[in-house]
Amino acid sequence: MADLTPRSPVIGVTGGIASGKSTVAQAFSRLGVPWVDADDVARDIMAPGEPTLAEIRQRYGPRLILEDGCLDRRALREIVFADADERHWLQSITHPRIRARLSEWLKAFDKREAPYALLISPLLFESGQDALVDRCLVIDVPESVQVERTARRDDVDEAQARAIVEAQMSREERLARADDILRNDGSPDDLNAEVRRLDQAYRNMPGLPRRS
Repeated sequence: MADLTPRSPVIGVTGGIASGKSTVAQAFSRLGVPWVDADDVARDIMAPGEPTLAEIRQRYGPRLILEDGCLDRRALREIVFADADERHWLQSITHPRIRARLSEWLKAFDKREAPYALLISPLLFESGQDALVDRCLVIDVPESVQVERTARRDDVDEAQARAIVEAQMSREERLARADDILRNDGSPDDLNAEVRRLDQAYRNMPGLPRRS
């Protein structure tokens, strides 16, 4: 028998690195909207004791494991953004596990009777996580802003910051796949006003089948 339990629509929120996805999520949260961040889930599946961390250690040895047993995420990032084959290997072991845990979060949101929920993911399209959502909201900023913010936030040089940006889906393709676009190169007041506008639109959106 089909499951007829009402569910909350899910908005997938994505954007390039340093586009402001977390800031947008927090703005929606202040309006009472629950959300889950795929980056947080990715950290969970790489925690000590998780099979993902064991596979990473088997591939690279102990050099990526810190004294407390946790993953040296910065060292891993340097490897995978410098080598597409290594990046694809990492994605092959992480994406299925991340998606499974995200599905668990989304099922939990259905029970909270929220008007809708957000799935925040930098790799929403690349990982196939857009199949879990009803609409896709892209947070957009110029690539020059991404490079500047990434270099400052992650304490890396401009070349590495640009390599990280260029390793992701192109801005043009991301925008072409968006249902909604939020430009995040203005003031905080501009951002909050746009979030309020989208919030009203999403509250009036009926539950729809997930993307196929």
